[in-house]
Amino acid sequence: RVHQLFPLLLPLKPAFVAALLAVGLYLLQQSGQRRIHRLRSPTTVCLLGLLLWAALSVPAALNQGVAFYVVTDLAKAVLMCAVLAGSVRSLRDVERLTLVYFGVTVVYTAVVLSRFQLSGDSWRLDRLYYYDGNDLATLIASAMPLGLYFVLTHRRLVVRGLALVGLAVLAVGEIRSGSRGGFLACLAVVAFVLLRVTTVPARARLAGVVVVLLVVGATSSDKYWTQMHSIVHPDEDYNTTSDAGRMKTWERGLVYMVGHPVLGVGAGNFPVAEGTISPLARLQERGIGVRWGAAHNSFLQVGAELGIPGLLLFIGLIATAFMSLRRAARRALTRSPPAGDVSRLAQSLMAALVGWVVGAFFLSLAYTDMLYTLVALAVALAKIAGGNETWSRQRPRPSWS
Repeated sequence: RVHQLFPLLLPLKPAFVAALLAVGLYLLQQSGQRRIHRLRSPTTVCLLGLLLWAALSVPAALNQGVAFYVVTDLAKAVLMCAVLAGSVRSLRDVERLTLVYFGVTVVYTAVVLSRFQLSGDSWRLDRLYYYDGNDLATLIASAMPLGLYFVLTHRRLVVRGLALVGLAVLAVGEIRSGSRGGFLACLAVVAFVLLRVTTVPARARLAGVVVVLLVVGATSSDKYWTQMHSIVHPDEDYNTTSDAGRMKTWERGLVYMVGHPVLGVGAGNFPVAEGTISPLARLQERGIGVRWGAAHNSFLQVGAELGIPGLLLFIGLIATAFMSLRRAARRALTRSPPAGDVSRLAQSLMAALVGWVVGAFFLSLAYTDMLYTLVALAVALAKIAGGNETWSRQRPRPSWS
């Protein structure tokens, strides 16, 4: 949402115009790799199934207006996911879109760091543009392995240098967020890169991780490490002691899911359930305010809001995207000659998904764009890896040339 960062662009409606043009141009160029039927995959089946189940939850939702609004936004995300994946023609297209994901994350982080000053007790980022500090930390964790891909593999030194600077910006943003979930997500990404990314030499992987860790060490404060210390001492944290903490919220979320196993309480209705049908809601009768809070877990969010079938579709969406990337990486290496760039990008996207999954375990991000963008990139790369075209990195010539 670039207009939120730069309000001067708001009258131009850049997001709406860009989306409209993208959909229109995609529909007008239904040939070759851009044919809609090329998108058929288990991932897209789960994606459409999730959207359908969310739509079915609207009539039975606790608040139908909220559910309809969330489903409408989800439909937009699914549409753009299809357009992104469908528009890809070659590996170079996937790389370009991946670079955009990384680049806009760097720009967003840089703008946030420049406009939200921290001092004294306000040592971490909180409410930002569109996201909050915890959301930003997960976004950064998902973008870092993509930046590392360009640092270690891109042929142009300018791109590699800019990607390295971008990684430093993201590392600072991760620290300033003060997010424990983001910290765990980054640890998961580091572990995956070091242990599972086999297409980049171990020495290069280790060097890239060390650079990021040096930036983290140089920019982190004592308050940051005190916050991270609570991860291994949860008994001292409000998330385990307060009724508004994550542990109690998750317990209530399980009750909502068991009590509404088929369609859930309705898309986007977890906060409504907290304020109307939870045991805490009775406190309102005595004039005690009750927080209509989020689920703080994307999987529990979907399970409570869309029921068990919705949760299975959501898990299937992520699992099939991950497996399609793994197949693409293996298939690329069995080609003659091996397509190392495809395999490296596939493993980098797998690392990005790992970062998102770990971060989203502590946040309500089930319907946000970052997941569906990563899914689109996974579907796009799997489409290219399964095609009969050559592995050329050259951009296909336009049909009119």
